[in-house]
Amino acid sequence: MAQHRLGSGKTAKAPGPSAGGAFGWSLANTLISRLGTLGIGIVLARVLGPEQFGTFAIALVALMAVLSFNELGVSLAIVRWPSDPALIFPTVNTLSLIGSTVFCALAWLAAPQFTSLMGDPEATQVVRLLILSVLINGAVAGPAALLQRSFLERPRMVIDQVNVWVGAIVSVLLALMGLGAMALAIGRLVGSVLSGIMFLAASPMRYRLGFDRQKASALLKFGLPLAGSSIVVFLVGYADQLMAGALLGTIALGFYVLAFNLSSWPLNIVSQPLRRVAPAVFAAVQHDPQRSQNTLRGLFAVVASASIPVFTALAGAAEPLVRLIYGEVWMPAAAVLMWLVIAALARVFCELVYDYLVVAGRTSVVFTVQLIGLILLVPALWIGAELGGIVGLAAAQTLVWFVIILPIYLRQLRNLGVHFLFLLKAFWRPGLGGLATGLVCYFAGELDVHPLMSLALGGLFTLLVLGLLLWQQRGEIAAIRNISRNDETTVTA
Repeated sequence: MAQHRLGSGKTAKAPGPSAGGAFGWSLANTLISRLGTLGIGIVLARVLGPEQFGTFAIALVALMAVLSFNELGVSLAIVRWPSDPALIFPTVNTLSLIGSTVFCALAWLAAPQFTSLMGDPEATQVVRLLILSVLINGAVAGPAALLQRSFLERPRMVIDQVNVWVGAIVSVLLALMGLGAMALAIGRLVGSVLSGIMFLAASPMRYRLGFDRQKASALLKFGLPLAGSSIVVFLVGYADQLMAGALLGTIALGFYVLAFNLSSWPLNIVSQPLRRVAPAVFAAVQHDPQRSQNTLRGLFAVVASASIPVFTALAGAAEPLVRLIYGEVWMPAAAVLMWLVIAALARVFCELVYDYLVVAGRTSVVFTVQLIGLILLVPALWIGAELGGIVGLAAAQTLVWFVIILPIYLRQLRNLGVHFLFLLKAFWRPGLGGLATGLVCYFAGELDVHPLMSLALGGLFTLLVLGLLLWQQRGEIAAIRNISRNDETTVTA
């Protein structure tokens, strides 16, 4: 049972939250956040236009680059730590804060060179303002990991909603006042500051700094390969945007990023709550190999059922969707969206395998896989951009993810006793359902009707298929819901 220290020094046993409950809260959190950001993103895209949107995209790429490794990979150790996380919490906080401070300073100094490389030197001040979020992220990395370990997604939901909505409202107001891309940076930073304060308040342990040399050595041994892998993960995930800005210009980047954001909408709905829960779920069963493998297959089945029909539907409905929501000026993004949605689908399963390998302690293997993917991706993206512009760039991204990176990831599971055929059974029904939804949405878009009508027809069919697939997976969903950290987690206040 989970233990909580009382003020008297005694311990009291309490039931720990379940993985299913945490996933439910995380999914609700993500849905509300994405619906909000989608609506606000539409307003901002129409107010700013492709060029200003591209300028902010340059700053956001810089931010994501530093966030990918700023806390040196040590915070995830809290999630998989087999004993009391209080033993490492102060050292994790110290390492995270030091790493974030150093990398924030370096990014601030490098901002002019980065924006010149991306073809938009005027974005320098936007980059520098946005990069301050790195300091906040590093300061609260430990408390955020504790919430994840303890399946405390309800308070996480409140924090994330404050971050999203306060930041978005500030951004919209400032954009309407004519601040352009700077409005987005200011809103993002304001939301980060408020959420950082709330993370500290919600932490299951009192926030404190400290340093244990032996613990630090073990944490860095675990975290540095993961941080290195995260850098490569970032480059693999954002190399296309870097290429779009450097080779095709800010306006082309604006079109590409709009399509990327739309393609990431279903990815984030499925992947974001999964990434918060999956490491803790895998850690809870890591000492039982057979149960661990069955849990992985169950998650594959549920994720495939929940994601494949939605992704393929979005690909089929790309043109009427962009035309209706963003307007004719953004139509170049539609052809890009059709490709990027399929790449995003491959990323869902890559991230699931990534979490499984990390919890199993195979961080060096993860780094190797990502490095191979990056080496192959960069020339493919360059060729795609040269031959087909932003559409060729998106097509190259999709082919590399599906044909190279995903198969390599799946192959790594064999070393842990998980064979591809063991997982294949999870895919055939969702695959057929996804093919059906993609075709129906595409042909609905070809009808001579208003885009809203074609989207409604395709959306209703997609919901029907999605409901049937998830109903078939009710047994797997129930099994995952029953997993908790009750027998393993001790939280010290």
